[in-house]
Order: sequence, then structure tokens, then C-alpha cells
Amino acid sequence: MTVMSIKPRGEIGLEKHDKGDQFIRVEKGKARVVMGKSKDKMTFDKRISDDWAIFIPEGFWHNIINEGDKPLKVYVIYGPPEHPAGTLHKTFEESEAAHSH
Repeated sequence: MTVMSIKPRGEIGLEKHDKGDQFIRVEKGKARVVMGKSKDKMTFDKRISDDWAIFIPEGFWHNIINEGDKPLKVYVIYGPPEHPAGTLHKTFEESEAAHSH
């Protein structure tokens, strides 16, 4: 599981996971979720907020964008796990440096 705080108008960045699905839940905030089988054609575009959840199938390109003026609080469950047990990245930049897409 990963816990994230995304700054206002920030985003996770367009990405795709080829080795598992993702379950993303918004604890607090307003977000836009886009996804599709091709990074050039996002066929899903939905605004979500507090207590919403979204399922991202393996192999789908996706992005989560904070559309609010406060930090977006989300958690992500990966199946199978994305990171080894005990992994901790205090910032988005640390996570990006340690993770190859």
C-alpha cells in the first residue's frame, strides 16, 4: 500500500503498471482520473472526491490530477505489491528516483 499527499494542481504523472492492478481511494480532496489502453487516447475521464475509489487495470495508462486548492490525500493498494515491505519515500521525488517506469 502507498499513501500519497498530492499538492494542489499537482499530479502523479502519466504512468502504466504492467505487473498488476491498482485500487486507489480518495480520503480527502478533489481529483480528476484519466485512463486508457494507449497513452495517446484516454478513454476514461472522471472527477472524483472524498470517499471515492477507482480501479486501474494492469496495463492501462493513467494519471490522477489534484483539481482542488488543498492537498489530495489518497492511498493505493497494488496487486501484487509494487514495493518491497518496509519501503518508505518521504517525497514524490524520492519515489520517482527509486522507481523505474
